[in-house]
Amino acid sequence: MFTSTLLAALTTAWAPSPPPMPDVQVQQAPEQLQRTKRQWRAFQLYGYFMTRAEMTNVSPQNDLFKGQIVGRLFGPNTTTTSRERAVFLEQRLIPFAVVEPALLDHRARLRASFELDWTFGDTSNAAGGNFGSAITADQVNLQTQNLAVEIDLWKGWSIDVGLQRLYDTTYDPYRTPVPTMQLTGTRMAFWGTDAVGAVLHGTTAGQRFKLGAYQLYENLIQKDDDVALFELATDRHLGKTWHVGGSLRYLRDTSTGQGGVGILGQGPDSVLVDYNGGYRFTIPDTAPSWRGHFLWLAGDTSFNPELVAGRFGGSAFMVGNFGQIVTAIPNQPGDFQKLTNVLGLAANVRLAARWGRSARDAVTADVLYTSGDKNGLQDGSYTGVVTGNTWGSPAAPFTSFGTYLLLPHANVVNRYYAAAADISNAGYGMTAVSLGVSGDIVRNKVSARLGAAVARSNVQPVQGAYFMGAEVNGNVSWRIRPMLSLEAHAAYLRLGDYFASPEIVAGSTGESQRPRDPWTTMLTLKWLML
Repeated sequence: MFTSTLLAALTTAWAPSPPPMPDVQVQQAPEQLQRTKRQWRAFQLYGYFMTRAEMTNVSPQNDLFKGQIVGRLFGPNTTTTSRERAVFLEQRLIPFAVVEPALLDHRARLRASFELDWTFGDTSNAAGGNFGSAITADQVNLQTQNLAVEIDLWKGWSIDVGLQRLYDTTYDPYRTPVPTMQLTGTRMAFWGTDAVGAVLHGTTAGQRFKLGAYQLYENLIQKDDDVALFELATDRHLGKTWHVGGSLRYLRDTSTGQGGVGILGQGPDSVLVDYNGGYRFTIPDTAPSWRGHFLWLAGDTSFNPELVAGRFGGSAFMVGNFGQIVTAIPNQPGDFQKLTNVLGLAANVRLAARWGRSARDAVTADVLYTSGDKNGLQDGSYTGVVTGNTWGSPAAPFTSFGTYLLLPHANVVNRYYAAAADISNAGYGMTAVSLGVSGDIVRNKVSARLGAAVARSNVQPVQGAYFMGAEVNGNVSWRIRPMLSLEAHAAYLRLGDYFASPEIVAGSTGESQRPRDPWTTMLTLKWLML
């Protein structure tokens, strides 16, 4: 357990990023278009607003977190369940601005997005992200998400330079709706965050390409102690709504854990990956330094995944996760020896069928598999998967599985946690299945959804079982006006004896028995302002 000093530092240093929203192109009224076309295209402003009220039996044990929680339920972030009810309200505003000067013939643009979050009544008259709604307010709270320039090179090709979206998809995130990216490619299960770099997007002869290079961490500029990510992704449209794609991503980590979120550090041997629910590599303290090389080779396919072009749809992906960590040999400068190999596998299949007139009238089934590791690094090989949650917080938001507590959901502001917050399931791997039935109660006005999910660990923890738990959930949504909705959500997770293991729960409860089952209810108001 960490000291209160560490926990206090985390309160201001660490808060979850939201599921990002894309830039949206809008049309002006015809009578205004002729008169203001030049000015309107030069500057565009949008916004995403959300207010939510939640009642739950999940809360952090340490009050210094003030409810800003990220990561694995019952993990070292101290989240646990109890007889008490936590009741709170949160608010988020994400403004988007696009500047596209007519002087450049609209062939270059600057994009910027920011974030303002708080829990109702938290603090005031201070500085720090994710706070600022106590009486008198006056909080300095403006967090930069994106600030990047896009330049059109030639027809169908453009390059983005700066702080921008980093998603595991071939699609351009600034021209693609979020649901499309959540249901295609590798569905943000490995990467879904913001990072600085340069990305080339383009389409040639029906083949879509994406080539990117990102600097995730720059430590001392005179030393080779940074983290860099490179990606090549492609996608082919095969007719109607069939798509087939693939990607190759390579990450080089020579940071030895330097940098990172607050004082948690980052990388394979960091406290950060523990909090995020990933696998923490144990690197010997005697090693002067280490280097990590990680490779993700993926193939994916999709057919009408959003059910907008027919009654049936689906998507699938498979990812091979490879790599190696080497450590420096003491007293032998420049020489390294292998610590462990990485050889993991992840696969997902999602199927959907539309039974009514609306795409919301649907039945969906989702299956996720990730390999696990039985003995850590004892055999010189880690056979689980590694995601962006090893370097960011969080950086792999797999929030489209249809669960709230088993795997994470996207209706969050300051609290982002789940029993398996990372698809690696802390290195144990998992097999999970979810089913959902949804439909319009009042066509295009009121809709509802019922869901259920179960999960099993692929490796049995000490004094625990394979079965992780079963969740039931539901929601009702009322579309008050276009892009303005009021939603009610509820979920309950029946925990399995997987959570009887002290390896799984000791970080939060200090006990070996299974914790109480978590539950949550939410009321959410959402508005996408165009």
